[in-house]
Amino acid sequence: MNAHASTAPTPVASESGLAPVDSRPSLAEARASAEQARLPGALAVQWATVRVLLARDVVRFFRQPSRIIGALAQPILFWFVIGAGFSGSFRVEGAQGLDYQRFSFPGVVTMVVLFSAIFATISVIEDRREGFLQSVLAGPGSRLSVVLGKALGSSAIALLQASLFLLFAPLAGVKASTVDVPLLATVMVLSALGLTGMGIALAWWVRSTAGYHAVMSIVLLPMWFLSGAMFPLKGAGAPLSWIMRLNPMRFSVEGVRRALYGAEASLAVGTSSSGSGLEVPVLFVFATVFLGLAAFSVSRRE
Repeated sequence: MNAHASTAPTPVASESGLAPVDSRPSLAEARASAEQARLPGALAVQWATVRVLLARDVVRFFRQPSRIIGALAQPILFWFVIGAGFSGSFRVEGAQGLDYQRFSFPGVVTMVVLFSAIFATISVIEDRREGFLQSVLAGPGSRLSVVLGKALGSSAIALLQASLFLLFAPLAGVKASTVDVPLLATVMVLSALGLTGMGIALAWWVRSTAGYHAVMSIVLLPMWFLSGAMFPLKGAGAPLSWIMRLNPMRFSVEGVRRALYGAEASLAVGTSSSGSGLEVPVLFVFATVFLGLAAFSVSRRE
């Protein structure tokens, strides 16, 4: 009797008398509660989006051997050919014994990161054209996680290529025992994140790879040439020197130079901030601003 009473519908009052009402949850409500219990947390969803996009870009890179060969061949040829051509006439006051190959090596390392970021972020245009990014944006991950996934994947590729080129550092007079590894790693990571953020922000608004190449060449190549990679800041004129001082990529080149050769070698070629440790803060702001700009572009553009 008691068992039967506990499972019976609860009677409620109505105009016509007592009507039985079932107070137990319906089957649909029970299934909905079970599905919500199985859903991962918001942080897990965002991390899954970042991880999938990062791994996808890295796997695509290793499946294209031509990209790996080109990533090494281009900077090596550039460094040896340009270095051999200018080695006889390159002189810097106060930096005796500093030949052009030693001077230009940090700039070429930065160039590897720059060009790798350009070519890696082209995949944003390709993925939008193929409909892949539209599918990702329709998923549970936020647009910030999409930007972080693409930026981290492109940065990982750029850092891998730059690390391979750094194997030639002994040919540039770099001693492994004196390299500031934490500074070198921090400068390269922040530079890669800032450049890939810039590339994603631009690629989201450009519909063709040809147009993307043209705009990036107009923007990034002058930034690299005016970073102190090709000629020292000390030899530049007054207007050009101020442009170079305000160029964020100058801090990338100076940070790599200081990490490889020390503050004395950087100061010898006329870089005023190399001994003050401004590279990391400036590059952190550079990376934060352009990653934020990329997230804003992705959130605003349909």
